[in-house]
Amino acid sequence: MVWRLSDAKAGHDSQSLGLLEALKRRLPIDSYDIPVSPGAGLDWLRGQFPAASLLPDPWLLIGAGHSTHLPLLAARRARGGRAVVLMTPDLPKRLFDLCVIPDHDRPRPLPNVLTTRGSLNRMQAVANAADTSHNRRGLLMIGGPSRHYRWNHEHIIKQLAGVIRYSPVRHWVLTTSRRTPPGFAERVRDMVFNRNLKLTIHSWRDTPDQWLALQLEGACCTWVTEDSVSMIYEALTAGTPVGLLSVPPRRQDRIVKGAQALVALGRVMRFSHWSKGNPLPPSGETFDEANRVARHICKCWGHASSNP
Repeated sequence: MVWRLSDAKAGHDSQSLGLLEALKRRLPIDSYDIPVSPGAGLDWLRGQFPAASLLPDPWLLIGAGHSTHLPLLAARRARGGRAVVLMTPDLPKRLFDLCVIPDHDRPRPLPNVLTTRGSLNRMQAVANAADTSHNRRGLLMIGGPSRHYRWNHEHIIKQLAGVIRYSPVRHWVLTTSRRTPPGFAERVRDMVFNRNLKLTIHSWRDTPDQWLALQLEGACCTWVTEDSVSMIYEALTAGTPVGLLSVPPRRQDRIVKGAQALVALGRVMRFSHWSKGNPLPPSGETFDEANRVARHICKCWGHASSNP
């Protein structure tokens, strides 16, 4: 039995669902989603967790996002199980059974810390995802302003124009995110109007569950704005060649350095390098972090599976 605690934020849900689905690929487990709510501190003090009072006791509790941290501890104290927190917690790491932390956070080595390449997600590597002889559709994933990156409409539009104009791909799918400024997608549509191209635009509000996985499965390449780390790792996990649309950083922090490290390792390519005639890097080694974490959990806590 797995309890997945959720703060209803899409990025956090993608991480916890990615791990839950990886566990289900290895074990015949049931799961319940539990929305978090205020008052977890009092629940912990009282040794109660009323949000799950009618549920069977958990083997595992999973949470991503700061508002899930106290509820994880309250639920474990009241009902048992192992508490797994995704991303760096704002509480002491020793309080959790396992902390799954991206390498760009540079966590200190501890027995209960497992470092991953980027954040977990729900994507799975797709065979022949980058086979351009069959797939002639490209995917454009657009983020927006953040505390790590500045946003410049013209700078991004100029790069998108170059990708669309000089790439052999003639059909593009563009998807926005919560941070994408209003009107940005419409400006891209105007840019390609009257060209011999097909551009389909999907707002993040209108994309159903697993829509992105299907788009990545059918894409011959993916271009992502540099500010969106989660999107970059989703594309890498799916196994498509990935190009970066550069966004000016506000400062040299861990997120910015994480993207720079992927460029240095040759896993992704910036537009400035691609525009000089260099092909996007092949998918190469598969990112399989959710499955790796699932294997670790099964090995540590006695639920090893015969699956690879």
